[in-house]
Amino acid sequence: MYKVLPKKRYENTLRMLKSVCPPPSTVFDLGVVNPFSKIMKNHNYKVYNTSGEDFDENPIIKIPEDVDIVTGFEIIEHLVSPYPLLKNIKVKSIFLTVPINLWFSKAYRSKSDPLDRHFHEFEPWQFDWLLEKAGWNIIKKEMWKNPSNKIGIRPFLRNITNRYYAVYAERSKTEHTNYYKGVLNL
Repeated sequence: MYKVLPKKRYENTLRMLKSVCPPPSTVFDLGVVNPFSKIMKNHNYKVYNTSGEDFDENPIIKIPEDVDIVTGFEIIEHLVSPYPLLKNIKVKSIFLTVPINLWFSKAYRSKSDPLDRHFHEFEPWQFDWLLEKAGWNIIKKEMWKNPSNKIGIRPFLRNITNRYYAVYAERSKTEHTNYYKGVLNL
């Protein structure tokens, strides 16, 4: 999965998770078991993971009743259409992180793994809009850098430019199901 763990990103993610959903809590983590799932377990979270299903093909997932929060760390950008999944998540709160679109770098695409590709790298306003349209109220958000010790223009830009966007949101009391609701009654 990773040659070197993204230590700084994991520290930021765990700090924000603890602030919005302190342990002991039960987490439903979108994606297969990964190094961060193990970190959450080590910090007194009960963690369920998905089994690698394609959320574009099946956006309706069964979430156990004891779940306090759904998390998705670097998952949403892999979906061609994340809206149906976000709309169909039936819990009170979510905590998601996504990569921010960088003007100096193209979207990530693995040459060896067809599932390890980014269809979306969002600007923060785009991700906010997607969440709001899917019926979520954004409560807290943070942006983090992806520091690099390499030499060069892109590594320098990565040291000063935010790369990750983290959002904690709660289910809206009035879900928006149609943009034209009340305007067009056809």
